[in-house]
Amino acid sequence: MSVSLVSPSLSLLDSWSDTVAEFGDAHIDGAGLDRGQAADRAACESFISKAQMYADPEARLPEGHVACDYFWIVDGGEVVGFMAFRRELNEWLRTYGGHIGYAVRPSRRRQGIARAALDLVLDRARVQGYDRVMLTCDDTNVGSYRTIEGAGGSLDDVIDGSAADISRMRRYWVSL
Repeated sequence: MSVSLVSPSLSLLDSWSDTVAEFGDAHIDGAGLDRGQAADRAACESFISKAQMYADPEARLPEGHVACDYFWIVDGGEVVGFMAFRRELNEWLRTYGGHIGYAVRPSRRRQGIARAALDLVLDRARVQGYDRVMLTCDDTNVGSYRTIEGAGGSLDDVIDGSAADISRMRRYWVSL
């Protein structure tokens, strides 16, 4: 396994499309896509433009949105997941979303991909001068909270997650 984080690119269109399709109509954390969004060339081009805009510190983002670096998690030249690093926390992110969101395609879970990708984005945050970052996950998502805890996450609290469409949400801080 040689996991890397890459900027979204049309060169990975087919692999990206296959990965998005594997999630079906489910929300894909860290992907920057709407639930059930098409996984065709037009959608990929649109997302690449969005990712470039959100990465630009001078961009005027929609109300309630923050600057964000979107990455595709790649293993062996194949897109196997998504990672988003939000550079600041607004009220909603401070409560429900955190600095980092990620998802690994269902057929590639339980292989250490999420942990490897999380370590890479934590290294980026450290280099950029962050002292700590927040991550959140569904209280029932054992794989995700074990990944966060394995990366040094310290449980801050467990809250009602109904505004995020889940019953309970775990909030963690990772010191860098």
